[in-house]
Formats: sequence, C-alpha cells, structure tokens
Amino acid sequence: MNARDYIQRILPKVIRYKAFRSGVGKVANPITLTYSVTAACQSLCKTCNIGAKFFEDPKRRQQDLRLDEIEKIFKSIGQIYFFNISGGEPFIRKDLPQIIDLACKYLKPRIIHTPTNALMPERIRDLTRQSLETIAAHDRHIPFTVKPSIDGVGAIHDEIRGIKGNFNKLEKTIAYLKELEQNHPNFHLELGTVVSKFNVDHLEKIEDYVHSLEIQSYRNEVAEQRAEFYNLGDPITPDAATYEHLMQSFAAKIRKNLGNKRQLAKVTEALRLAYYDLATRILREKRQVIPCYGGISNIHINYDGGVWPCCVLGYNKEMGSLRDNNYDVQLILRSNQARSVRQYIKDGNCACPLANQSYSNILCSPTYTAKVIRNVVKP
Repeated sequence: MNARDYIQRILPKVIRYKAFRSGVGKVANPITLTYSVTAACQSLCKTCNIGAKFFEDPKRRQQDLRLDEIEKIFKSIGQIYFFNISGGEPFIRKDLPQIIDLACKYLKPRIIHTPTNALMPERIRDLTRQSLETIAAHDRHIPFTVKPSIDGVGAIHDEIRGIKGNFNKLEKTIAYLKELEQNHPNFHLELGTVVSKFNVDHLEKIEDYVHSLEIQSYRNEVAEQRAEFYNLGDPITPDAATYEHLMQSFAAKIRKNLGNKRQLAKVTEALRLAYYDLATRILREKRQVIPCYGGISNIHINYDGGVWPCCVLGYNKEMGSLRDNNYDVQLILRSNQARSVRQYIKDGNCACPLANQSYSNILCSPTYTAKVIRNVVKP
C-alpha cells in the first residue's frame, strides 16, 4: 500500500465506513475480502481443529464453492483492496490460479495474500508460479504474498502442527518460493507464527531462524479461540502480560531492521508494529480499544458460501448464505440479519486481536494510522 492508494482507494471508503457505523448513508464495499477456499486441511494443529474436522468427515470438501459459483459471487461484490485467501489449506485446490484469475477480473484487488501449511512443496511452487502468471496477465504490479506457517524450529514445529516431517517440507517450500521471488518482482515470501501457549518460549529461536534466511517479511499473531477453528474453550492464548513482553521484544527487532526493508515490506511492518500495540491492549483491557468495523470494512466468505463479519464470530454470527441469496453479497450486506450482526459488534459484545480485521480498524482510526505513518517515516 502506498500513499496514493491510501488517498484514492482507501480513505474515501474509510469516511463512508465511519459515517455508516454512525447511522449515515449506505454500506460501502469492503476494502478486505477473506475467502476460505476449502474445508480441507491435512494439518492437525494444536491451535486449530479444521484439519481434525476434515479427517472426521472428508465429505465436507464437497461443500466447497465451485468456480461458476465463485464467479457469480465476485461479480456481485465490486472492487476491493486486499484479497486474503484462507482455508483449510488453500493449495489443496488445484484451481487456485483460476480463483485468483476471477478475483483479478472482478474484484480488482491491489494486494493478494495466501497462507500455507507447506505440506506440499512442489504443488505450492507450481500453483504459485501459475498464480503469478495469471496475475501478470491482469496487472504485473499487483503484489502476491505467500505465507508459510512456522510455529517452531525443527521437531517443535512438527509437534504443534501435528504432522511429522512438516518442518522439512517447510524448508523445501521456502527454498522453492525464494527462487520464485528472484524472478518475480511482485512476489513476496513471508513467514508467519501463531503465538500460543505451546511456543511462547521458542519465539526468539524462530525469529533468529527467519532472519538467517534473509526473508523480508515475518509476522506473528496471537492464537485465538475462533468459531472458524472449532476451538472455542481451548486454552491456547498466552496471557496478556506474557504476550506484551514478547511483542515488545519483537517490535524492537522490527524497528532495528525497518530501514533496510523494501517499500512494501516497510509499510507492512510499520502496520504490524501498530497492530502489536493494539493487540496487546485488547488482550489486557478485554475491550474494543478502537471501533471494530467487522462486517463493514471486512467480510469473510466461508468455503460453503456463508458470509461472516469475521472468522472469530464465524458460524455463530453468520450474516447470510450466498447459496440461499442468489450468490449476491450486496443483498446479504443489506439484510436485517447483517444489520443485527453489525449492531452486535458496534455494541462492544466482542473484542479480539484478529489481525486482518485489526489492520482495517487501524486504517479507520486516525490515532493508529498516525502511528503507522510515524513508523514508516521514523522507525
């Protein structure tokens, strides 16, 4: 994201979001769309039960939206800014490049992002290459980021992710993606860690490992109980004091290296610095520190066509089903059910440090946007 994009594409929507949340005007297109492309996942993570659910019932994958359904849905949305692909494991879908093609055609995103569990190195490499070719056919300047998960170094990673040999496949995936990065200026390799009670004592080792690979972008987010993950009630989240201590150390390292980053990585890291401060406060104060625009600035489409305000509320606060509403997202966003969900959020009934939503909330907050700008200008 650059200054021109913020002024021309994001700021006008932020003004509309703030007005709409105050009861003025109509709901505007979201700037962020997250789409869980499949119910399938091979991982058995300690922090997420999507994989366990899939192994219990592999037929869940038969509910994944088809390409013709996805095209109708994307047509109904209009332009967005961030297109976040999610899962399950996104690379299980061999038609992932075709989904990205539809996104570029109808959503016109300026940033495309997907995570991966790194369990299929060759397929991840090949589908990433195909996706980059697809993006280039529309606009070769659109950044495409792939974020393999790293929750530990060596055996600890395998233990947390629930699959023996996962770390070796992660290293292979990283090597493949680093090769692609050399030949595709718009491709960005990230690594990401879910900070949980299972790895809080190993974060420094993970950071040192990531820095040894000379990877430009590394992010972490706190492990959460989410309806999407089927883990409500699981004791996985570090306490606020522990998380705050870890983030202070992590932020210090980011600031130390921020000046050497490429422009996109610099802006991204500056935004994450603001996020770490916000997430710490939310965990400590247990409230919406700044207003949440879930269901307004961001929406989440589930693999089966359910539309959510976010993946934390997920199934518990679905705004509607696209298969029941002629695949029309705008129709769902104007529904009474969606209004009720947005009111639930506005009334402060939930407070979480969900990263994707927090980034949009930061862009809608003058105070936190100023922090991002300060981080870019003066690390």
